[in-house]
Amino acid sequence: MSSCLFAALLIATASASSPAIYAQTENSRSFPTGTLVPKVATLKSAQQSYALYLPSGYSPARLWPVIYVFDPLARGELALSQFEHAAELHGFIVAASNNSRNGPWSPQFEAAQAMVNDTQQRFSIDIRRIYFAGFSGGARVSSQLAILCKCAAGVLLSGAGFPHDSVPSSKAKFAVFSAVGDADFNYREVIPLQDQLDSAALPHWLRVFDGAHQWPTPAVLDEALAWFRIQAMKPSLEPRDDIFIAAQLAATKDRAAAFERSTDLLSAWREYGQAAASFDSLADVSALRSRAEALEKDKTVRESLKHERSALEEQSRLSNDVLSAISTTPDSSSNFTPADPAQSAQRLARELRERSVAEKKPDRAVILKRALGGVFIGSIELGNAALDNKNYPLAARYFACAAEANPDSEGVLRQLAIARALSGDRKTAIEALLKAKQRTKDMNALTKWIQEEPSFARIRQDAALAFSRSKPQQP
Repeated sequence: MSSCLFAALLIATASASSPAIYAQTENSRSFPTGTLVPKVATLKSAQQSYALYLPSGYSPARLWPVIYVFDPLARGELALSQFEHAAELHGFIVAASNNSRNGPWSPQFEAAQAMVNDTQQRFSIDIRRIYFAGFSGGARVSSQLAILCKCAAGVLLSGAGFPHDSVPSSKAKFAVFSAVGDADFNYREVIPLQDQLDSAALPHWLRVFDGAHQWPTPAVLDEALAWFRIQAMKPSLEPRDDIFIAAQLAATKDRAAAFERSTDLLSAWREYGQAAASFDSLADVSALRSRAEALEKDKTVRESLKHERSALEEQSRLSNDVLSAISTTPDSSSNFTPADPAQSAQRLARELRERSVAEKKPDRAVILKRALGGVFIGSIELGNAALDNKNYPLAARYFACAAEANPDSEGVLRQLAIARALSGDRKTAIEALLKAKQRTKDMNALTKWIQEEPSFARIRQDAALAFSRSKPQQP
């Protein structure tokens, strides 16, 4: 599959001694510039589509860098909206798949192939400046595509790193921009990734922003595309712009100095170090390098690194304690006792959630929030795997734990209802649906889903009766 996916890209790269402007179809000329287009059906298949942004200055008369974006839930329009400002500011075409989502690899591959082939047929793309970007599972898709195609100039990883079976290698030739929320459960993955990228001698940049497991803000994406441009100027993939370089270097120095003023010396050390590596050969970085070396020897920085490693280990332990409690329990029934280990896992998740809310110390609270996020997402992923394997009681336990970690998630309650219905537990399946009713923002959509979900064939009438008797949703 991998050789088929990027055959067109590899042939185009190999056959062109210099970039060529691709012929455009009449259809492509009708796309507006400077406007987000939510859905572009590919020429070869109407079932495959992507959201599109062409900069307002776009013209087929020259070549343009492109970013292919992957969201874990196939939310192409939402994902691209985060890139819109950066794409306009820095002159990038952006295409975000409406088909690629977390799950089997083959459909993700097909969605990527369809989007890549279609955009290259329609628009004037610089094949030397192809970038992939993704959030969460989409980040893993992006890095895997870059590894396989050997055509990427850079990868933007948000909220996750490389695929679980891959590590950065010196054989890869692309730059990596990593973005992660300070309360993201994958913080424990993204931070150590920087050392792996350093060992593989890959250009890399880290930006931590305020937030949980989510797409970064447009401001962070502005920074990412600016950094990609800086990296492109080193091998002359983009013409050198000394004014732009000076402005970006000054902004970096200001951030590093701000970290020092706030006594966040660990972040200052990282900022100085990555700036020295990123701007090397483009500007005088001797002062940046000297400051990074001095901070590396600072006792505060060394202690902060130890504290960070300890926090990551604690986060892993807290999450694993809950998830392992689920997987080691026997098949549960609807009649639990307080000592039932399945209920114990839910109790651990509930206590972790309550602790994360009650904790007053910011550094402690963020560890608990990351751990709780790990329980929530881990339970969902393992629950879905159990559903696929038709182990419905186990799936129900995972989804019940996820519901304790985030009681406001309607999606988890839907999955819990499915697992319980397939387990033959009519009563608790309907209880989950009633909870979903109290949390839904679209009652019509929920009702339609219940009517159409095959798993509810035997409980649909009872569920309808329970809905009619339940109190109306609170405004």
